[in-house]
Amino acid sequence: MEKLGIAIIGGGPAGLAAGIYAARGGANVKLFEELFPGGQIVKTHRVENYPGFTGGPDGYALAAALEKHAAEFDLPVVYGSVTDLKLTAAEKTFSVNGEAYAADAVILSMGAGPRKLGHPDEDRFVGAGISYCATCDGNFYRGKDVAIVGGGDTAVSDALYLSGLCRKVYLIHRRDQFRAAATLVDRVKGAENVELILDSTVVGLLGEDRLSGIVVENKFTKEQRTLDVSGLFVAVGILPRTELVRGQVDLDEGGFVVTDRFLETSVPGVFAAGDVRDTPLRQVVTACADGAVAATKAIEYIHG
Repeated sequence: MEKLGIAIIGGGPAGLAAGIYAARGGANVKLFEELFPGGQIVKTHRVENYPGFTGGPDGYALAAALEKHAAEFDLPVVYGSVTDLKLTAAEKTFSVNGEAYAADAVILSMGAGPRKLGHPDEDRFVGAGISYCATCDGNFYRGKDVAIVGGGDTAVSDALYLSGLCRKVYLIHRRDQFRAAATLVDRVKGAENVELILDSTVVGLLGEDRLSGIVVENKFTKEQRTLDVSGLFVAVGILPRTELVRGQVDLDEGGFVVTDRFLETSVPGVFAAGDVRDTPLRQVVTACADGAVAATKAIEYIHG
C-alpha cells in the first residue's frame, strides 16, 4: 500500500489548484482523476471571467493551462476510478486501478454536474446554444433573445441577470408558482423584457449546427408555441458527484459536502473544494480559491 501525505480526488479546477498548492508546499501528494483534467470547464465555449485571462479562452485551453501549471510543480496524476474509499479520523484508504493507497489527508474535489432537461437533442446543442451557467455564458447572448428553464432561486436570478444583457428573456417553468424567494419573483415579474411562460415545458429544440429556437408546450392545454431564441439556459438543478462519500461525510439536503470555513468536512483530515461542496458560487475562480484553501489547511493538518 502506497502512503501519501495528501490525496486529491478529482482533477477539475479545484483539484488542480489544490495540487499546485500542495506540491508547491512540499507535500507528498497525488491527484486522482477518473477521465481527464479540467472538469466541466472543458465543455465551456469561452471563459471570460477568470482573472488574468483576457480575450476569453475556451474552457479546454484554460484547463490545459491549469494542468501545465500543476505539472511545473511535478504534481503526479493517476487516471482511474477511486474505489473502496474509507474515510475516518484514524484511517483514509482507497484503491485506484487495483493499487491500494493510504493518505494522512484527503481533498474531495469530484465536482458537480448540471441536471439536464432530458431532451434527446440536448447534448448536441451544448456549447452551441444550450448553457447551464448564465453568469458564465450570458455575455455571448448580449442583445439577443434567450430562454431559461427553471423555477428556483438560480433560474429566477439568472433571468434577472440575463435581462440586463439580452433583448428578450423567456422564463419557462413547469408549474404556476415559483420555488424562488418572493423578492426575486417580484423583481422578475417587474422586469419589462422578461416574459413568464408557466405550466409549460420545452418539448423541442430547433436548429442545425446551433440552436435557433425551441418549442414550448403547456402541460394542461397541450398548446405548443415556437420561440425564436439564440440561447437556452437550463437551471433545473445541480447534481453533486458525492456518491463515493455518501454516508462517510456530512452532506446537505442537496447532496453537497458540508464544510467549515477552513473547508474541512465532518471527518478530521478530509477537506472538500469546488462544486462538490456547499458553496454559494460555482465558478472557476471560486473553485481554484477553494483548492488553495483546502490544500493549505490539509498541509497544516498533517503537520499538526
